[in-house]
Amino acid sequence: MAMTALPRHLSAIEARVLGTLMEKARTVPDTYPLSLNLVVTGCNQKTSREPVMNVTEAEAAQALDGLRELGFAQELPGSRVTRYQHNAQRRLEVPEQSAVLLGLLMLRGAQTAGELRLNADRWYRFADISSVEGFLQELAARPADKGGALAVRLPRASGEREARWAHLLCGPPQDSLAAAATHATHASASASADDTGERLSRLEREVAQLRQTVELLCEQRLQNGG
Repeated sequence: MAMTALPRHLSAIEARVLGTLMEKARTVPDTYPLSLNLVVTGCNQKTSREPVMNVTEAEAAQALDGLRELGFAQELPGSRVTRYQHNAQRRLEVPEQSAVLLGLLMLRGAQTAGELRLNADRWYRFADISSVEGFLQELAARPADKGGALAVRLPRASGEREARWAHLLCGPPQDSLAAAATHATHASASASADDTGERLSRLEREVAQLRQTVELLCEQRLQNGG
């Protein structure tokens, strides 16, 4: 299926299911394609997921139906248990590296290029951060005749050293500016807390030194019969 603009955006659960299929295809090939039960288990992992979800079997099945209609997943009959595999890379017409980045963004939320390179280790080993940034920029600059952008660079919040990236398969990131402001607030609060802690530590040291000085003076007065 040639890549055109998607007829609709993916739901959050569809994105989680698709990301799970993409992940397991690369990290546990012995159990891939996945049964519905394994899809649910992968969606609800407590690690490597942001946010953590509690997807039911019915919700996962509905998401798989939606992904099949959009050409992102396939059902493999012929065995006692129906299994599912993804078709994301071919559907989106992107290289493996770009598919890996999109899968990670679907599973872990917005991330910096450095975080993506680290998190991609079991999927694909990028040579360096600049390589990751190059593929992200390609996803962001994808022309309209090929379906449009698939990723976006979010505004860097105050206090953050690197900008984060998000996928666009679920549509524009909601409240990205508000999220950036929240990150800025947290960073500012953290810095303020650090400053306060440092001042308290300095005062405690000074009080301890004064106490030692007073005790020393008292001892000297006693020794001098004062």
